[in-house]
Amino acid sequence: MTKENARKSRSGVRRQPGGQTTPSQPPDTGIVFSVLLLASMGTVMSYSTTATLALDRSLPPLFLAHVGALGIGLVLATVTMWIPIDRWRQAALPLWLISLGMLISVEFFGVKVNGAQRWLDVPGLDFRFQPVELCKLTTLLLVAAVIARRDGHEELSGNRSLVAAGLALPPVCLLLLQPDLGNAVLLAGLVAFLLIVAGTRLTRMVAPGLIGILGIALYVTQNAYAWRRITGFLNPWATSQGEGFQLVQSFVAFGLGGVFGVGLGNGQQKLAYLPEAHTDFVLSLVAEELGLVGVLAVLAGFVGLLLAGSRIAARARDRFTLLVAFGMTTLLTVPAIVNAAVVMGMIPTKGLTLPFLSYGRTSLVVCCLALGLLLSAARQSALPRARSRK
Repeated sequence: MTKENARKSRSGVRRQPGGQTTPSQPPDTGIVFSVLLLASMGTVMSYSTTATLALDRSLPPLFLAHVGALGIGLVLATVTMWIPIDRWRQAALPLWLISLGMLISVEFFGVKVNGAQRWLDVPGLDFRFQPVELCKLTTLLLVAAVIARRDGHEELSGNRSLVAAGLALPPVCLLLLQPDLGNAVLLAGLVAFLLIVAGTRLTRMVAPGLIGILGIALYVTQNAYAWRRITGFLNPWATSQGEGFQLVQSFVAFGLGGVFGVGLGNGQQKLAYLPEAHTDFVLSLVAEELGLVGVLAVLAGFVGLLLAGSRIAARARDRFTLLVAFGMTTLLTVPAIVNAAVVMGMIPTKGLTLPFLSYGRTSLVVCCLALGLLLSAARQSALPRARSRK
């Protein structure tokens, strides 16, 4: 081994064919630690909240499904991490078209649950796929690819902003038909965040923002299910036997938990008091069984994820990597903020899962895919500047 090769080996750089070098460093520790904390708590709470749903003393089927989805997702995240970020730029449009096609097929072949038609049955498997989860990711990926092609000016041109924003319109309209107002608003908000980070002037966002607010208000007044959620939020105690029931039971769970909780597995709200406790309101069960300490641990995990993802975006050597890092970070953390606000009664119920903790196999696998893309962006940011795409 020559002195130069020995020096490169000691510095953690691996020579590739053709004389190129890539860093052989481990994944971002901040991201890994945060996700391990959240996934571990999600696994524990999945067992605690689904054990009562099992018909015998064997491992709960929903818990096994959660663990299986987590295993598949982590393998997918590992594979995704090692795929160069530029490959995802090339695949953005085909992936978006595929996910949009799935979302369209929901309107014709979707499975209706609790009045909403949002799932597709996978033939031959006991599995229901929710296309919106994948469509949110692919839309952000394609928006990043479109706006990363702009010229060197800091400000994003109006035409390119319009094209990028327009990519969110088809999935948002399809989501409103399901109906799924929560994910429609979330997707529109995530795309808006990405446009602002890309350099779109805030004045250009005022008109679309006002139109969106008016559209939401009109949608809520014309759809009974959405209006019930508003009334249940505004006065949950007066509607505690109706639309406010779930929120009131969430308040009870927080009150019972106190600082240190009633003990893991000892929660009472999951015993038919809090509907679907293992999905959207899993944080309420964390509050009851693990108390304020457990809730703060969950929130700390997402804060760590947000800070680590923001650091990766700040270190990006090209626009696409920056936008992907920011997009995947918001995809993993903004729903967590919204979910926490919902279960604490700060905003109306949205029906959004808590990433890595709520039961939902599609959501869990797609979260892991977003994690892989974020780690791929971290690897790209570590490449020598000469190899980065301007």
